[in-house]
Amino acid sequence: MALYGGARDMSMFRKVNRELMGNIISQEVIYYKYNVTTTKTNMYGESVEGRNFADPVMLFALIELGSPESPTSDLGVDFTWPITFRFLKDDLLSPTLDYNASMSFGSNLNPLPGTYGANIQPAVGDVIQYQNGYWEVDNTYDTQYFTGKNPEFPYTDADGNNPLNPGLDQFGYSVEVRCDCHYVPSDRLNIIKSRM
Repeated sequence: MALYGGARDMSMFRKVNRELMGNIISQEVIYYKYNVTTTKTNMYGESVEGRNFADPVMLFALIELGSPESPTSDLGVDFTWPITFRFLKDDLLSPTLDYNASMSFGSNLNPLPGTYGANIQPAVGDVIQYQNGYWEVDNTYDTQYFTGKNPEFPYTDADGNNPLNPGLDQFGYSVEVRCDCHYVPSDRLNIIKSRM
């Protein structure tokens, strides 16, 4: 049986991470979830009147800015600026989970009194606003695990038992979701900042 990475260890690790992200690092971004169902498309799958997004959610993130570049081509000068956003996975999960229900989370954009968790699953096409710029999500990853163990894969036999480590599904958890993004000019998006 595993010695570290159980429920008590995860609880302490969650509290430390939330304290670090919210009170020490405090880098806030606004997350716009792409709404496929309300976006009208033509027969080629292109959006007709621009893309539609769900209500924005303010989240804490670790941000790693790449170097902006201005490559030239036959069409002229372009602008690229890669960026990586890292979110605590617990911040993105449902607020009804036991360990999120006792925490407080929210902002003036999306107040959720008495709960924690934005109920968002990052996907390609979502948009993240950081300062005055917008970045579109290219790829998402959730490959960082506490104690290196993903509890979704306990490696059990046909009877549901792990002969080497019984109860291994109770250890470890997925810590973060990473979003690799590229810069998008604001005129290409159907996002209008009305107030903040």
